[in-house]
Amino acid sequence: MINWKIIWKIIGQLLYLEAAMMVACLAMSLCYHEDDAVAFGISVALTLFGASVMNYVGRHSTNTMSRRDSILVVSLVWVIFSFFGAAPFLLSGYLSNPADAYFETMSGFSTTGASLIDDVERLPHALLFWRSMTQWIGGLGIIFFTIAVVPSLVGGTVKVFSAEATGPMRPKMHPRLSTTGHWIWGIYTMLTIICALCFYLEGMSGFDCVNYAMTVAATGGFATHNSSTGYFHSVAIDYTAIFFMFICGTSFTLLYLAIFKRKIRDFFRNSEFRLYVSLIGLSTAFIMFFLMRTNHYYFEDAIRSSLFQVVSFITTTGVFNDDAGKWPHITWVVLSVCMFFGGCSGSTAGGFKCVRGVMLFQVLRNEFRRLMHPNAVLPVRANGSTVSMSSQLTLLAFFAAYMVMCFFTYFIMILQGIDSTNSITIAISCASNVGPTLGLEIGPTMSWNILPDDIKWLLSLLMLMGRLEILSVVSLFTRSFWRGK
Repeated sequence: MINWKIIWKIIGQLLYLEAAMMVACLAMSLCYHEDDAVAFGISVALTLFGASVMNYVGRHSTNTMSRRDSILVVSLVWVIFSFFGAAPFLLSGYLSNPADAYFETMSGFSTTGASLIDDVERLPHALLFWRSMTQWIGGLGIIFFTIAVVPSLVGGTVKVFSAEATGPMRPKMHPRLSTTGHWIWGIYTMLTIICALCFYLEGMSGFDCVNYAMTVAATGGFATHNSSTGYFHSVAIDYTAIFFMFICGTSFTLLYLAIFKRKIRDFFRNSEFRLYVSLIGLSTAFIMFFLMRTNHYYFEDAIRSSLFQVVSFITTTGVFNDDAGKWPHITWVVLSVCMFFGGCSGSTAGGFKCVRGVMLFQVLRNEFRRLMHPNAVLPVRANGSTVSMSSQLTLLAFFAAYMVMCFFTYFIMILQGIDSTNSITIAISCASNVGPTLGLEIGPTMSWNILPDDIKWLLSLLMLMGRLEILSVVSLFTRSFWRGK
């Protein structure tokens, strides 16, 4: 049986944190004397009311949670957080359509970065900050943030963490999960602060540098200007963004070992990191060649634009300093491959994850070898560890589910009259939590507001599934989840 009382209690207590986030935005709105203060005030009240009701329903709950409870509570947290998080957009009137407001909020919390707002520069400061804050909290996970800050709310349970964490391999940094959470969020916060300081020294305003640092560190991509980082026309800002996107697309466990344990060599021994760097290097060189040959870019412009977009796509950040929609179509294929693979497991990046790419390549290699040597024992290894057969089967199931999701969404969008290029890149973009697409109507520099409302709801679900690693959300739609013991 599902322990509904503990589920509602946890969600209710987490909603108090969301209300606190809204209070910070309310204070900002009052400081700037802008017209969204009332919207945030009402949103805070609604969120507190919802939190109180859920806490009341779960007031006599036990503290035991099954694996099924953990999967359900994580999925509901993201759905309900996005529901209440959409209130400031709706109540302020800047997004009047519930589908638009929910899509924008889910895009924020899932760090997808796709936006329905054509002109973000018309938004007041508090709403812009709210968009950035949703991505920053969602970067490492709502539950994981809670485990780090207030572990008693969810008991620091490994089951809940596992239901939200990304990647098939989750090495422990410390025996206590709450201590691991403190270390990872400490590194994450440190990177955000350093990134903001660099942006500030390179000419950004105080407000812009904080917002861009939050969304770059979260590999989310929401911007305070319509031209994203291209608004600043700064070489220094571009390379700073490239560096921090790259770092935040790397496993935080590796960062911890490198920063605090001085194990720099672990980076280069890590098979996932080597694939991550190889994909970036090869993709950048390929696109750079075509930009210089076809679009007549100068060498420095070609390397900066190609490297920026490749890192932005593979880390699923989605910020841009150039319009890749105007590049040769062959470069779209390369960027789509980057979109698919994504960053490293245990990072803020989305996508299939490079560690799964390493495992998948080894499974294929072993099958070819087995044709010649049927009785050979051929283990699959990733990051120095042998991958069990059950993990290999899970990998193939994940890959199949990912492809089915993308093609199903592609099929539905084709039925709605959306062109083929946009349909497939939108599906991959949402499933991998990337944000920008590569089409003629909805390119990297355009918003998604031309999409029908039913497609927006479908893509909101796809973003959630992509952020929570697909299989756990899919399991909610199976009969065995609700009837099993």
